[in-house]
Amino acid sequence: MLRFLFGRGRAAAERAAERDESMKVIVGLGNPGEEYARTRHNVGWWVVDHLADVWRFDGWRKDGDARVVSGTVGSAKVRLVKPLTYMNLSGAVLRPYMRRPFWSAATDLIVVVDEVALPLGRYRFRSKGSAGGHNGLKSIEAAVGSQEYARLRIGIAPEDPGRRGALADYVLDEFGKREATVVRELLPELTEALELWIRSGILPVMNRYTGN
Repeated sequence: MLRFLFGRGRAAAERAAERDESMKVIVGLGNPGEEYARTRHNVGWWVVDHLADVWRFDGWRKDGDARVVSGTVGSAKVRLVKPLTYMNLSGAVLRPYMRRPFWSAATDLIVVVDEVALPLGRYRFRSKGSAGGHNGLKSIEAAVGSQEYARLRIGIAPEDPGRRGALADYVLDEFGKREATVVRELLPELTEALELWIRSGILPVMNRYTGN
């Protein structure tokens, strides 16, 4: 009995220590399900999957409404998050972090999202701003109660705007082979930029990585 109580007490202490620990959180927005895996709306998941591979973060696990994996980049503890809700409910995954006494969305969160207003092959880092009509960012903003959190928008707009058609159909359609290659070629540069964000915050990233 004492061993059981001691074990419960130690587990509670470990959870409390984790809540108090500084942590950078990178959220890749997307929709769950194999049918969405290769769609334009899931480019945020592409990025965090790439980061997990490059940084050798192993052991994706379910944590509430998300799949998460953690590790260290330099001396910083980092968690990668893929919401398992649909896009318009993505902010729910941030509730546990908002309860951490030393965690701030303004400095410890960056959200990776597709952007239909940016051409394919372009990207843009921002320290704050409106959701711009993106349902995932609307949900994130509601969860943190502020527009002051970093975001990485990755362009998915077609070269010929006339072929886009209905927005909902376009973002939920799969990338073509050439389009997917263009996105994947961005991933090493985006990894470097996100490593800089972890070390130094969003302003140096915005100055150095303009996405042109």
